[in-house]
Amino acid sequence: MTLHTVHYTYAEPTAAGRDEHRPAHRAWLAALLEQGIVVSAGAYADGTGALILIEGTDAEAVRNLLDADPFLVEQLVADVRINEWRPAMGAFAD
Repeated sequence: MTLHTVHYTYAEPTAAGRDEHRPAHRAWLAALLEQGIVVSAGAYADGTGALILIEGTDAEAVRNLLDADPFLVEQLVADVRINEWRPAMGAFAD
């Protein structure tokens, strides 16, 4: 399993747009969760962004997948950072 962390950074001016498009964003995530592509996802408690754990072959494949996220389609995310993650122990370790 190759895991990637996706960090979204939010900006205050896009909060209303995120509220409007959140149902579509969550439906997109839920479909990927059902397919086993998204492992987990959720917003940071302070509202500054979110973390999505994605099983994907490489960063480019993950980026291509993210292109369909309604939050990105509507330009509601200030910054996206994708990193391959190699858990050494715990629930996601091999």
